[in-house]
Amino acid sequence: MLKILTLLYMLSDDWTKSIHLQNDRTIELHTQGGHHYRTRIPRFGRSLAYHFPSCDAYVTASGSEIYRLNLDQGRFMNPLVLTSEDGDIPGVNVVDINPAHQLLAFGIEGGGAVQFWDPRSRSNVGTLRLSKNKLMQASADVINSEHFSVTAISSRNDGLSYAIGTSSGHTLLYDIRATRPFALKDQGYGLPVKKLIWIDGGSRMAGDGMVISADKKVIKFWDRNNPSINFASITPANDLNDLHHVPGSGLILTANEGIQMATYYIPQLGPAPRWASFLENITEEMEDSTTRSVYEDFKFVERAELKTLGLDYLIGTPTLKPYMHGYFVSLKLYEAARLISDPFAYADHREKMVREKMEKMAETRIRTQKEPSVKVNKALAEKIIREEERVKKKEERRRQKKAERGEADIEVDAEQKERPSVLNDSRFAAVFEDRNYAIDENSREYALLNPSAVAQQRSGARPKTAVEEEEEESEKSSSDGLDSDSDDDSDNEDSSDAGDLTEYDPRARLHQKNIQSEKTFSKAREWTRNAECTSNVNLVPMRTQINGSHVDTNATFGQRRISSTAKKRQSFLASDAHYTADGGMEVSWMPSSGPQDPGDMLVSGGGPPKKGKTKRPGVESFGAGMEKGAVMEKGAVNSPVQFSEGKGRTQRRKGVRSGSKNAFRKMDG
Repeated sequence: MLKILTLLYMLSDDWTKSIHLQNDRTIELHTQGGHHYRTRIPRFGRSLAYHFPSCDAYVTASGSEIYRLNLDQGRFMNPLVLTSEDGDIPGVNVVDINPAHQLLAFGIEGGGAVQFWDPRSRSNVGTLRLSKNKLMQASADVINSEHFSVTAISSRNDGLSYAIGTSSGHTLLYDIRATRPFALKDQGYGLPVKKLIWIDGGSRMAGDGMVISADKKVIKFWDRNNPSINFASITPANDLNDLHHVPGSGLILTANEGIQMATYYIPQLGPAPRWASFLENITEEMEDSTTRSVYEDFKFVERAELKTLGLDYLIGTPTLKPYMHGYFVSLKLYEAARLISDPFAYADHREKMVREKMEKMAETRIRTQKEPSVKVNKALAEKIIREEERVKKKEERRRQKKAERGEADIEVDAEQKERPSVLNDSRFAAVFEDRNYAIDENSREYALLNPSAVAQQRSGARPKTAVEEEEEESEKSSSDGLDSDSDDDSDNEDSSDAGDLTEYDPRARLHQKNIQSEKTFSKAREWTRNAECTSNVNLVPMRTQINGSHVDTNATFGQRRISSTAKKRQSFLASDAHYTADGGMEVSWMPSSGPQDPGDMLVSGGGPPKKGKTKRPGVESFGAGMEKGAVMEKGAVNSPVQFSEGKGRTQRRKGVRSGSKNAFRKMDG
């Protein structure tokens, strides 16, 4: 079993003699040389105290017995047996010996009582029962009387005052002559109080009667005459197990669950101990680094501002201290004068700061899109809303342009300004309410009409936010030239009163003219007229021009192919096709043993070879005058490469270096 030190008590004025209470029911005595003696007690110990006049060490444990170990005789004495009117005592949590009259005080587990014993007669001289009703009024938690225990006791040097800590986190200060506490302190965490210390003989700033109360979360310093106000408060980084205050100083030592023991120094409680005098130097350095400036509580004011505040009559008095081109004035006087001269300055400044902060937050806020109140076809409704907003923004930009140029905009009625919306039109109400009109986004027709939306759904990409759509719209408008003057002119024409598409209604007036369609037709006619008058335009013919046997060499292979195919097909249909009375067509042909030209067979569908045209051996014809494999005439070996008209190359190049091995061997020979 791992031994853990439960409690340590110093037997001498220095560190040479000490007694240790372990968690394995053992008591160890240590001297300057180390471990001196070890003994055991019947039950697990909880607290330890040493009575100097009789050399008895009192050890409390689970149960009602208090074990006495006499260090002078080196043996256990008869234990003290505690009794209670409520029944058996489950254990004694703490023991305290008053330094003035050596009265023993034992904190009982369960019931919330403290028993006082006289060490001379070894008998009970009194019992103090804590008022649970007073604690319940001071705490919001319900206190269970069965588990309500006394966990800490500390007696003052005057012999009359006692500080008692409970398992509910309360500290009560009693006068031994009264049964009611004169002070009550709540730690605030509801955890058992682990340590109580009276501070006497400290500095003058600490006063007389300061108390330290600690649980495993917080250490509080407070005055016994005013317990509601904390003089200081320390929250350790680790859970606290024990606390020790060096008497007559401001040094605090703590034993916690961390690796290192925490140390705190509060100069207001007292000076540093002699063996830790370097703490005074550290404190002085900290004070030097925080020295106040001479004009820390003054405000520098120029002469003009001083006159605005109405303090110019103080010039020459000790209130204003001249410095450079102005004066130093007390900060309190400056604030009072500023409020009198402009009482709404602070309110205006605060409103401005709040407005700027709200605008900055609004820029970074994620704006959601407008949710249309429709039952079906929500995506279509959102698209319509975005288009309407785009049109509104376009109109707003057009008005701003006109206002900048100083042009007067024609004022129209509110009814004419409002454009009809498909969402508000009763004729299309069923499209957004009836599920029979719902758009099937999984259909093939929808994918053909909206390929980008379908691709985005399949890839799992997130939809664009409102801010991203606004940025994309602004970039698109700037790239398309929506802010240019030409676009403004077109907007003026499109949105004119006479030519607005939404204002044309043939049912309203029978002879009403659609001016917009007339303008569109006139623009198209003017563009056609200008195109006809345009000169020096080379148009590439879609079909090549064939004059007899001459073929246009500038035409592409596809154009030549189309021309020959169309001509043969036209002649074939004119000679071999017969039309019937009911609109049908009959075609007859004669099969042949073999086609003259495979390309012609594919074009004309077969037929007898043409007269006067024989197939040469080794020559492959592709049609349209193109052949492959033609040979040169005899005797023309050393002549340059010959080309027949439209026949291609007929001889291999000569004098060209070959990459084969045989060619290199011939060159070496």
